[in-house]
Amino acid sequence: MKPGSLIASATINFGLALIVLSLFSIFKKQPSNAPIYYARRLSKRHHIPFDHSFTFSRFIPSVSWIPRAFRVTEDEILQISGLDALIIIRLFKFGINFFAVCSLIGLVILLPINYGGQDEPSRVSLSMDSFTISNVIRGSNRLWVHFTCLCFVSFYGLYLLYKEYDAILVKRIQRLRDLRHRPDQFTVLVRQIPLCLEHKGYDCSVDHFFSKYYPKSYHSHQMLYDGKEIENRLAKCVTKKIEELRGRSTVKKHGKECLLNDSTTGEDFLKITLLEEKVQEIFHEIRQIQGEHMLKGKELPVAFATFKSRCGAALAAQSQQNSHPLIMITEMAPQPKDVSWRSLAIPLKFMPLYKIGIIVLASLLTIFFAVPVTAVQGIAKFEKLKKWFPPAMAIELIPGVSSILTGFLPSAVLRGFLYIVPLAMLGIAQRGGSISKSKAEIEACNMVFYFLVGNVFFLSLISGSLLDEIGEYVSHPKNYPSHLASAVSAQADFFMTYILTDGLSGFSLEILQPALFLWDSIVLHTCGRGKDENPYLYSLPYYRIIPSVSLSILIGMVYAVVSPFLLPLLVGYFCLGYMVYVNQIEDVYETVYETCGRYWPYIHHYIFIAIILMQITMIGLFGLKSKPAASIATIPLLLMTIAFNEYCKIRFLPTFCHYSIQDASKHDELDQKNGQLKVNYEQASNAYRPPSLQPVTLTVSSLQI
Repeated sequence: MKPGSLIASATINFGLALIVLSLFSIFKKQPSNAPIYYARRLSKRHHIPFDHSFTFSRFIPSVSWIPRAFRVTEDEILQISGLDALIIIRLFKFGINFFAVCSLIGLVILLPINYGGQDEPSRVSLSMDSFTISNVIRGSNRLWVHFTCLCFVSFYGLYLLYKEYDAILVKRIQRLRDLRHRPDQFTVLVRQIPLCLEHKGYDCSVDHFFSKYYPKSYHSHQMLYDGKEIENRLAKCVTKKIEELRGRSTVKKHGKECLLNDSTTGEDFLKITLLEEKVQEIFHEIRQIQGEHMLKGKELPVAFATFKSRCGAALAAQSQQNSHPLIMITEMAPQPKDVSWRSLAIPLKFMPLYKIGIIVLASLLTIFFAVPVTAVQGIAKFEKLKKWFPPAMAIELIPGVSSILTGFLPSAVLRGFLYIVPLAMLGIAQRGGSISKSKAEIEACNMVFYFLVGNVFFLSLISGSLLDEIGEYVSHPKNYPSHLASAVSAQADFFMTYILTDGLSGFSLEILQPALFLWDSIVLHTCGRGKDENPYLYSLPYYRIIPSVSLSILIGMVYAVVSPFLLPLLVGYFCLGYMVYVNQIEDVYETVYETCGRYWPYIHHYIFIAIILMQITMIGLFGLKSKPAASIATIPLLLMTIAFNEYCKIRFLPTFCHYSIQDASKHDELDQKNGQLKVNYEQASNAYRPPSLQPVTLTVSSLQI
């Protein structure tokens, strides 16, 4: 890629980011946009100081949200949205700390060495390759400087990883103590319950087992039922009642006012309200009385067992209950609002089939997206494109178009195709039988990350480098190593444009939320929002943020020693991302569930893969540069990195997977001193009622059209 193409990409992305961020700062000042840009604050009934007077300052872009983002502390984020949201912010901080140091080393040490790596100045071309390791001649002792920098970057990355793992572990333990009132700390999910032959049911089997083996700590249990039939009946009844009420009362929305039709008097409206309350009571009785009797014969071999102490629940969840490992399988229950009720109805014996189905669907999606990724690389390699498609030469007649075509368009098209991948992977993961929504999102994170590594990183490298040089390799096989080394280094240009597009344009559009803004504008100017301006509440999309940011870390690490020019762009990428997501966490996204930091072990694994790929890449490049001693010297570094990861698995991972007996006992003692232990476990016993037994909520506002 020519420098002009990279400059064109940077210019377009900087310009778009400036325009989008300016629009965001203006839109955020408008009171009518509060449901979009202050959704979380509105849901919490926080006061938002708007300037309702029509002043010129409301339509001038400002940067006040930027210093405010840097003033927000980690404790405030932890208090607002929990540890999972804080992990997102710490991931951006990790990127800033790591790549700021790497940028200093790369620009001060590696860049001059790469640029002056040729003995013959005439061979230095006007290309970005002049600043990469490909410009260093084969066998040069300057490559030992690259080896030294590789060692420093590796050890610094491992140090930061260990430091983050340890800090987040401490915060997880503190967070579990602060949230000790949560019902999931007292509750155990029990699956594969054996059928009681005497009573022909699962309910008594659960009660007999835990009463016998956990007599002091067991409190009660809640069975799960196959309630599809009664849910359908209730839905039909609710629909009929709603239609009846709608026939008597027509609600008209316009702007912020909600007016009843003229034919409806206040007395009629009062009768409808009383009727609604009566319907509410009737449906509640249906669920409690009729539901329990009808569903008695539709018990599932799944239950939530509640214990009188966290210690008892932790012991039961982390122990094998039966000599047959597939009977009475126990684990800590997820939060009530995190439970995936449909997945719990899936028999455990079918779970392997669901897992295989997920793998097949994810693989098919990966293969399908290989086509657009390869096409994108064809656009990026315009010189090759002219040989394959001669009419493309006409583009060069228009000044600047070829630079835009090869610099900005490939990364923009790629980001457009990749936008739907996280949503598709989440949909696949949600049908994989995960017992909770959080586990489904974690599975989606894994699938999206490996998809991005395979399609964006490796496939871009192969289709953009190796395939372009196949003819040269066949005609001159002796030059294969040098061509491969040059091709690998040359792909740094494409990844520079990818980081620019993903960072500047991607983060800017994230904070602007243009699709939601357009939808809100359409609703506002057609049927109106109504009296209650309900905010557009969404949970933080971990499945989209974590894989994308982790891929940027991987790209930066792999090219940290190869192409130092990429590193300053990554510093800007993580700084902008930090500001954007602090704003989003504070004002926009709502916390639906909290895993207390269980995302971090996966992030740690992604960064570990990035360090391993960096070292393997350098082993190959040192060999291709006729420096076998440096390649051999890198192997112990690789083994040390693997040993470090194994140590972290032993040292940190168990605490993220289990609830330690020590912590559970300490939390029980705190509750006993405060007199809250009984209150907490009694609340937990009523927290896991299945949807078929939960009361229906019918309100007048829900009937408005």
